[in-house]
Parts: sequence; structure tokens; C-alpha cells
Amino acid sequence: MARSMPQPTLSLDLPAKLSGALWRGIKGQCPRCGQARLFGKYLKPVAQCPSCQQDWTLHQADDFPPYVSIILTGHLIAPMLIVIGGSAALTMGAKIALAMVLAGALMLALLQPAKGAIIALQWWMGMHGFRPAGRDEAAAPPLPATEAL
Repeated sequence: MARSMPQPTLSLDLPAKLSGALWRGIKGQCPRCGQARLFGKYLKPVAQCPSCQQDWTLHQADDFPPYVSIILTGHLIAPMLIVIGGSAALTMGAKIALAMVLAGALMLALLQPAKGAIIALQWWMGMHGFRPAGRDEAAAPPLPATEAL
């Protein structure tokens, strides 16, 4: 099955650097144009960006976003667990319950931004069939202005 390539547009606002593409992915925006949402559902990306026509079915984020979320959750929750653990006002059961709720909520809050960033990284680097790569598109000279018909 042939995949359609994204159509170049004069008004396309490509990110200049990887950090710009990652930030758009973290915010849940299309990493290529920044104009439309990247996700149709919580963790399901849209098949194609309605603004720039980029095909997002090529991504292979797989298990990497949960690993990123777990690492970030662990580093962010560790100081909170130290404070909670030192509290004499809470019972051990309350401390465990509070820690589980905090960890679960933080994990769920970080999962979609992590997936968006991974998809943006794959697009920028030209991985898994993303052609042209985002970095190549950003480095290309701007398209000449066309006259109105």
C-alpha cells in the first residue's frame, strides 16, 4: 500500500530544531505544523494531520513512552515519598495509599506527553518510514512564493 507524502505548503510552520518538535509533541500538537492535535484519543494518534497532511500511522512508539514515564515519575515522586515517609501523622497504610495514588496519577499524566515526544523524535529523525525527515524539511530552502491564480 503506497503512503502519501505530506504536501509542502507555503504557510507551514516547521520547527527549526528538535526541541521545537519535541515540545509540540509534548503539548499534543502535530510536531510538523503545530496547528492540529496529534492525538484523537488518549494514546491514539490521529492517522493524518488535518492541517499539513502528515501521515502519523508510521510511528512505532511501542513500549518506549511508558519507560520514559516510569523514569520521570520515579524522579519526580522520590522527594514527595521522602516527605510522606517522614510524616508521623500518617499511618503506614495511609502512606502507601497516598504514594500509590500519587504515582498512578503522575504516570497517567506523563504518558501522553511522553508518547507525543517519542513520535516527534521519530518524525524529526526520519525513523520508521517518515520521509522526508523533519530535520531535512526544516533545513530545506523555503519554497518560492507562487502567484495567485
